[in-house]
Amino acid sequence: MPRFEGTDSYVATDDLKLAVNAALTLQRPLLIKGEPGTGKTMLAEEVARALRMPLLSWHIKSTTKAHQGLYEYDAVSRLRDSQLADLVGSERVKDIHNYIVKGVLWQAFEADEKAVLLIDEVDKADIEFPNDLLRELDRMEFHVYETRQTVQAKYRPLVVITSNNEKELPDAFLRRCFFHYIRFPDKETMQSIVDVHFPKLRKELLKNAMDSFFAIRDLPGLKKKPSTSELLDWLKLLVAEQIPAEALRSKDDKLFVPPLSGALLKNEQDLHLFERLVFMARNNR
Repeated sequence: MPRFEGTDSYVATDDLKLAVNAALTLQRPLLIKGEPGTGKTMLAEEVARALRMPLLSWHIKSTTKAHQGLYEYDAVSRLRDSQLADLVGSERVKDIHNYIVKGVLWQAFEADEKAVLLIDEVDKADIEFPNDLLRELDRMEFHVYETRQTVQAKYRPLVVITSNNEKELPDAFLRRCFFHYIRFPDKETMQSIVDVHFPKLRKELLKNAMDSFFAIRDLPGLKKKPSTSELLDWLKLLVAEQIPAEALRSKDDKLFVPPLSGALLKNEQDLHLFERLVFMARNNR
């Protein structure tokens, strides 16, 4: 059985690699939770690349229904074609298979090799969405009522389910998953992540940027703490704008607003809080 050992472009901690391999061994869905921007979606992509498996992605929205991942019956197109039978041919209208649109789960089930199936941001859908997929993910099969056929998985895919923890998931769903929470990286792990993306970044610039970034994350009362992906965006901007390392360090070691902070703070409430804390720090010299 193949094992996931990380990739050259994705820094996976030992416990994350253990979680992926546990899901492979147990043949159960891997439920990944964590702050937005911690690499949950990218994990599925990198696992597929490392294990040389095809990747099938299903990005969930608030309006997504479970049956859309299985299939949809396009009754509107069939009705239209029946009205235009002289143009499209009556034989096409008679065959209902022509109006069955295969969903991502169906595609994964009929794949000729084991695939990675990403169900991204499952917590965006309504509370019944996970329960509606229990049987299909458990038995790896489902029934198509319109064609009276049962679709069974040729190879059980590795199912990776991500959640931003916006709402609780049903207990029955959780029992069928192997769970892992991606903790926010500590400074050492973050250093490794940055090194992958910016291997030639000047050490002084990186040190000052990291100090500023973690100082902002440690501020009390932030509505949205900056994420790993936002740190990478900020570093990209600092390099592109040729911001000197000195601009990222306060001369008196007090809190200050770093350049291009809009890459880190994404709402006015946090920006005003930050500016107020900086003002207070300046007045307490």
